[in-house]
Parts: sequence; structure tokens; C-alpha cells
Amino acid sequence: MSTSTSLPRVAWIGLGIMGSPMAENLIKAGYSVTGHTLEQNKIDRLTAAGGTGAASIAEAVRDADVVITMVPASPQVEAIAYGPDGILEHARPGALLIDMSSITPQTSVDLAKAAADKGVRVLDAPVSGGEAGAVEAVLSIMVGGDQSDFDEAEPLLRALGKTIVLCGPHGSGQTVKAANQLIVAVNIQACAEAVVFLEKSGVDLSAALDVLNGGLAGSTVLTRKKENFLKRDFAPGFRIDLHHKDMGIVTDAARNVGAALPVGAVVANLVASLRAQGDGGLDHSALLRGVERLSGTDIGS
Repeated sequence: MSTSTSLPRVAWIGLGIMGSPMAENLIKAGYSVTGHTLEQNKIDRLTAAGGTGAASIAEAVRDADVVITMVPASPQVEAIAYGPDGILEHARPGALLIDMSSITPQTSVDLAKAAADKGVRVLDAPVSGGEAGAVEAVLSIMVGGDQSDFDEAEPLLRALGKTIVLCGPHGSGQTVKAANQLIVAVNIQACAEAVVFLEKSGVDLSAALDVLNGGLAGSTVLTRKKENFLKRDFAPGFRIDLHHKDMGIVTDAARNVGAALPVGAVVANLVASLRAQGDGGLDHSALLRGVERLSGTDIGS
């Protein structure tokens, strides 16, 4: 980062559902943000918020002290990082690359090694909290990398999240994120099953969810997704397609270390089934639709 007292210059690559509000929160915190993504309307949104648009990765990163990436999966991270048009070819030596995508731990380890050869430092820093957490700047950020780089990045990360923890060396952030996605998917599935059970039993669903959320069954998932369940509003905050990807990451990683995930494997299949039925673009709370189908409930189109 810059050795001056001014805030570091930030390049942001990937302005999707999560990336756009996160970049905007950095702008609100006083950071200079130059952004690049594939869709011009999202670049226009960034400039309207006070950022600067860039026509290419090279243009975005060339003067940046910090480069932040937020893209869907490992292939996209590799596409933007490597090659003649990639981040590593154009970032200045000494820059800090913070990848906030949710990818495989091995991809993060490989990226850190390749970046070191270019004099670029790397942190893997995936997040949890969904679109609402991104908008409200209350994300949990799980970080992998060197302590000194984490210490340098922490003030910036504080503009994006509420819980920021260094979990270990490169790849550790992604490993913890994989565990997070396992817990979230199982929790949503359990909530969805409870919703169908309660409704078929004739109970006031809103009242039931309120009292459940006040006891041991309460969770951030139930707090965040209650209205989705009640209104059957599955506008994507975090898409089934992405959770399907993440369940693949955690099941593969668990297999590699010899950890059994008996419930996780079942939920991974339920997520995959929902996606195969055409619901991949919906919010992951749409796991409720899968339970309703299995229960013979007419859910419409």
C-alpha cells in the first residue's frame, strides 16, 4: 500500500450483486476506487457512486495499491489473474491483491505462489452475509495469508465487514468459507422443512418463526430469510447456482482431508436437484421450493 498518510488507491474487479455495494462502501469510506467488470451498466453504477470506471483490467490495476476481486468461481479468478491481460501482468510490484471470491482453497494457494513471482502479495478473503450484509457493510470476512499483509489490509476490510479474522495461511480463508457454506445450506434446508411442516399443520407461520428464532433454533439464516419464506420471494441475494458451486468445493475439500459430510452430502444433492429443475437463478432460500415439491405442494411456475 501507499506509504503516505492517504488511503490506498483501490482497483475493484467484479461488480456483481456483492461486488457493487462493497465497492460503494469503500467509496463512502473515502477510498479512491477504480472498477472494471464485464457489464457497462455496472461500471456506470460505480461512477455514479463516485468511483472511476476502467475499460480493462490493465487500466484498472496499473496504479492501484490494492486490487480487490469479487467474481463467481475459480475459473473466473484464473481468467482475470493470469495471462497477458491479467492482474499479475499489470499490477505494480508491491501491490496487495485481495481475492474476495469464493473459490477452491487450492486455487488460492496457487494464486499466491504465482503472484509472489511477480512481487504481488495476496490474501484470500471470502465473505459471508449475502447481499444484505454487503449493502450494510456487516459481512464476515475470513482471511488466509500472511499476518503482515492482513494487518495492512484490515482497516480497508473494516469498511466492508464487521467480523474480520485471519484464519491461517493462504487458502485458509477459502477453507473456512467452504465450512460456512455447508452450515448455511444445511440451516436453510432445515428451515425450509420446518416451514412446510408448520404450514401443513395449520400453524400461524409468522408467529411460529418468531418464537423459534428467539430460542436455540434461532439463527442468522432464519433472521435474514424469514421474509423470503413467508412471501415466497426468491429474488437472488445469493443464487442457488453459486451455492451449488460452493457445495462442490466443500464436498471435494472434505474428501481430500478424509472428513465425512453425511448431512452435507444430502443437502448438496438437494441443491443440485433444485438447480436441475430450473431454479438455479433464485435465492438459496428457494430450497423451500424443493421441500414443497417433495411434499406435494403446488408451488406454481
